[in-house]
Amino acid sequence: MDDIHIRIEGRAGRITLTRPKALNALSYEMCLAIDAALIAWAQDDRVALVLIDAEGDKAFCAGGDIAEMYATGTRGDYSYGRRFWRDEYRMNARIADYPKPVVSFLHGFTMGGGVGVGCHASHRIVGESSQIAMPECGIGLLPDVGGTYLLARAPGQLGAYLGLTGARMGPADAIRAGFADLFLPEADWTEAKAALIATGQITALTGTAPPQGQFADLAAVIDDAFGQTTLAAIAERLAPQDTAFAQKARAALQRNAPLSMACTLAILQQGRVPTIRQALTQEYRFTWRAMAQGDFLEGIRAAIIDKDKSPRWQHDSLAAVTEAEVAAMLAPLGANELNFEGEEITP
Repeated sequence: MDDIHIRIEGRAGRITLTRPKALNALSYEMCLAIDAALIAWAQDDRVALVLIDAEGDKAFCAGGDIAEMYATGTRGDYSYGRRFWRDEYRMNARIADYPKPVVSFLHGFTMGGGVGVGCHASHRIVGESSQIAMPECGIGLLPDVGGTYLLARAPGQLGAYLGLTGARMGPADAIRAGFADLFLPEADWTEAKAALIATGQITALTGTAPPQGQFADLAAVIDDAFGQTTLAAIAERLAPQDTAFAQKARAALQRNAPLSMACTLAILQQGRVPTIRQALTQEYRFTWRAMAQGDFLEGIRAAIIDKDKSPRWQHDSLAAVTEAEVAAMLAPLGANELNFEGEEITP
């Protein structure tokens, strides 16, 4: 497959995303290839660790390849998108629970589906160019691929802020939020990868202090505003604040899909993410319904297809989403519920 290069080098199983012109967007076939490799390597004694990286200068992976989801969904066929999400989420869980070390090198944009591949690794490396985000509420989804699991564990109300606004994290902020572990100057990445491949030992990884982030200084403001229990209350708390941070946060809340944000807030506030698999199961309930009952197709139309940046969401205000609508989007799926039976692997 031209979009991904999977091989064994030295003591490492190597997965390299090779779609730099598409910002290494993750296709369904790439998801399946990654999962198959992980299954095979779990019991392969030649492989001591897994190394995941990507080609190009701009992105590790800027998200999932959603063009086919839109094409099939607008025809009333939701089966492709549901299958894509189901198998992608199983792959995300496999990375998170993998019995061998998984090391990811997250340069440039790491967003959406890229977070699912790179940010559940056991050892997540960021550099100067790293920009990590979960912008799904802007396209009528919610932070998925296990994103709610990561957001729920961020300090204070940082996870709610990141999930609702889609704000980008530089290297220091990504480490603070729990999306990364180690800052390593990108000039040193080639040498670090070579050591991992040669030794199969993660002890070869050492980092340095990252450039200063912004979220530590904003912690009190974030906790105060995003600790409110409703979207409208969050916006109201931000309203009197005449700062660049508050203005940008308010603009994001007004821009993103109210239903998506309300469901995201409910998941994070109600403690529905104790494990990665429970998080993915909850996320799948939303994404399974996202095309038929949510704003996903309209979000993609506005952002990717027509590019008018003017989505017509179902709800015209932050206060318009009801608790019943949130409950309906997050309700169990019965026979369609995501499950991981037979997915466990051992080395």
